[in-house]
Amino acid sequence: MSLGDFLRNRRGRVSPAEAGLPAGTGRRQTPGLRREELAALAGVSVDYYTRLERGRDTNPGRAVLDALATVLRLDDDERAHLHRLAHSEVPRSAAVQVVRPALVRLLEMVRPTPAYVLSQTSDLLAANVEGRGLLVGVTVPGNLVRYVFTDPVAREVFVSWRRMAEDCVAHLRTLDDSPERAALVDELSGRSAEFADLWAHYDVRVKSGARRTFQHPEAGRLELTSEILTAVDGQRFVTFQAEQGSPDHAALHLLAGGDKRRQQHHSGRPASGRPL
Repeated sequence: MSLGDFLRNRRGRVSPAEAGLPAGTGRRQTPGLRREELAALAGVSVDYYTRLERGRDTNPGRAVLDALATVLRLDDDERAHLHRLAHSEVPRSAAVQVVRPALVRLLEMVRPTPAYVLSQTSDLLAANVEGRGLLVGVTVPGNLVRYVFTDPVAREVFVSWRRMAEDCVAHLRTLDDSPERAALVDELSGRSAEFADLWAHYDVRVKSGARRTFQHPEAGRLELTSEILTAVDGQRFVTFQAEQGSPDHAALHLLAGGDKRRQQHHSGRPASGRPL
């Protein structure tokens, strides 16, 4: 999406009252702020702002962008996204598909904590056995966002499915344009009306650690906290942790057994338990 699209989207979300403007009289036909109101509050001319929205001026200065971000009440993630849109480069490949060996070793070191290696676009590049067990039915390699929106089981696994779905889409919005992201968005927009609606809503939020509740057929209800470490090449090491000595931590050991039984059921032979 272009800089103009993002500005229009966020302009429509800020009411005159939120921007400190008087209510005025009569019915407003424009949701949110008018162009002239936003321009005045940001200290730029209406003509200049209109050119920004229409893509006729593609090199706004940092001070202008910061002023617009302040009026539009953007948070840190949204402000960074605004700057990226204004100074975007030629789309490039975002995904590095060869898993870093150090991250593969970490998958085993953190067991029984469920852990995954993800690309920038949330491709599931590797997981330990508990990680595969926690996300029932997930495919590795695969894609976490695709799993969330297209696998019906995911709606049972994530107790707060809507929150997980919103976080996945908002994180995709933080990424630079790339063939991988474009292909994933096009695919999921066609397969899931909920994804398409969330993508059009245009929330921008970097995915960070969060408390997640899972429902698992063997381990039951699990309250886990995600932690995300990002490597220099963009690959992410994601864990879902339980407090040491808690019932949730004890239940993590059941995830490996459940994954092995599912592998045996699908393959017709004993599962090796071999780490990914």
